[in-house]
Amino acid sequence: MNYISTRGNVGEVGFIDAVLMGLADDGGLLIPKQIPRLSEAELTSWSKLDYKGLALEIFSRYINEEIPQDELKELIEASYSTFRDSDITPVRKLNDNSYVLELFHGPTFAFKDVALQFLGNLYSYIARKRNSIINILGATSGDTGASAIEGVRGKEGIRISILHPHQRVSKVQELQMTTVDDANVLNLAVKGNFDDCQTLIKELFADVEFKNKYHLRAINSINFARILAQTVYYFFAYFQVTADAPGEKVNFSVPTGNFGDIFAGYLAKQMGLPVNKLILATNENNILERFIKEGVYQPGEFHITHSPSMDIQIASNFERYLFYLYNEDASQVADLMRQFKTEGKIVIDSEKLKQVQADFAAHGVKNDECLDAIRTTYESTGYLLDPHTACGIAASSPYTGSDELTVTLATAHPAKFDESIQLVNIKQEFPVQISQLFDKPQYQTVVEHSKADVVEHIVKLYQA
Repeated sequence: MNYISTRGNVGEVGFIDAVLMGLADDGGLLIPKQIPRLSEAELTSWSKLDYKGLALEIFSRYINEEIPQDELKELIEASYSTFRDSDITPVRKLNDNSYVLELFHGPTFAFKDVALQFLGNLYSYIARKRNSIINILGATSGDTGASAIEGVRGKEGIRISILHPHQRVSKVQELQMTTVDDANVLNLAVKGNFDDCQTLIKELFADVEFKNKYHLRAINSINFARILAQTVYYFFAYFQVTADAPGEKVNFSVPTGNFGDIFAGYLAKQMGLPVNKLILATNENNILERFIKEGVYQPGEFHITHSPSMDIQIASNFERYLFYLYNEDASQVADLMRQFKTEGKIVIDSEKLKQVQADFAAHGVKNDECLDAIRTTYESTGYLLDPHTACGIAASSPYTGSDELTVTLATAHPAKFDESIQLVNIKQEFPVQISQLFDKPQYQTVVEHSKADVVEHIVKLYQA
C-alpha cells in the first residue's frame, strides 16, 4: 500500500514514511492510494474476531509487509493491553434503538487513547528500527495531548511537545498533561484558542526545511495512522450490535470537531462496512453542520461551550473528505484549499451538496441541548454521559428512524468534564487515577500566540 497527497505534489510513499511525514510536504494530507474493499465473506469472517484480531486484519490491509505480521501483532498487543476493559471499546445498550460505544477505557479516559497508544508504540518501533530520534509536535483541544504524552512518555528516542489553549481545556485535561514531569515532555499553554494552536502546528510542518532539520513528527489526526486506528472500532461496534440484531440498519452518531473520527467512519464505510447513516454531531462551533446542510465551509464566530474538545472551527481532516468528494482530483482540492486560504471559505455546487448529504447527516447541538441530554439520559437510564457524547446523543434523535439503531461514540469519561456535569446537579465519583491528579504539581510554560515564541521553546527541547 502506497500513500499520496490530497494535493498531488508528493510522490508515492510507503506506510512508515507516511507516518513519519505526517502532514504531506506539499501541505496536503496523506491518504492511501486505494481504499481496500472487503467482500461479504471477509466481513462475515471478521465479525467473529475480538478487537485485537480485528485491528490486525485492518492494519495489515494498509501496512502490507512493511511491518512483519508477528511484529505488528506485538505492537497491537502492547497498545491495547493498557485498556481497562477486555473488549477495549465495549458497546452498551441505552434503549431499544440507542447504544453507546465506550471509547474511554484507555489510560487517559478518552477516545484518543485508541489511536495514540498504537501510534506511540509505532513511533517507538520505528525509532528502534531506524536508530533515529523522533521529535513529536502536536496541538490539542484537550484529549489528544494527554493521550499522546501517555503514549510516548519515557520511551527512548522520542521527545514530545504539546500545545494547548491556555485555560480553555477542562481542569482534568490540563492536569493529565501538565502533571507529567518527564525530561522528554514539554507542555506549552498558548494564549488563544485551539484553532490558533493548530494553525501554529500546520505552519511549522509546512516549513519543510525546519520540519526535516528537527525531525518533526505529527501526533494529531493529520497523521493517517490515527485515522487507521480509529477505523477499527466502527467495525467492532457494528459486529457487536448486529450480533444481537441481525439485519438491522446501523447508524453512527459521532461528536466531532476536527473531522477525524467521523472520517474514520467514512473510511470504514468505503471499505464495505454496511453503515446506514453517519451523523455528524457538532456544538455551537458548527462550521461542519453548515457545510453539510448548506455547502458552505466558512469559520464563524467562536463559541466557548460545555463540550470544549469540539470548540474547533477549522477541521484539519476535512481536506481528506474533499479529495473523495471531488473524485480524487488532487488539482481541484489544491485549488479549493488555496481559495480557503485567500478567501476564508469554500462553496460547493448543488450536485456536490447532494453527495455530501448522501454521505452525512449533521446537527449542531446548543449548550442547553447538550446539558438536557446529560440530564434526561441519566434520569431515564442511569447512564452518565460526558458533554461530547451528549452532543452525539442529541444529534442522533432526529436522524434515527423507528427501524434503525444508532451507536453514539462515547468519546470521554464524564469525570474529565465535571464542570459540565455539575451544571445539571449530578454528583459523580472520580476514578482513582483522575482524583489523584489534583494533588500533583503542574509543569507547563505559558506562551504567546506566536510562532517565534513556540519555536524558541520546542527547539530547546529538541536540541537537549
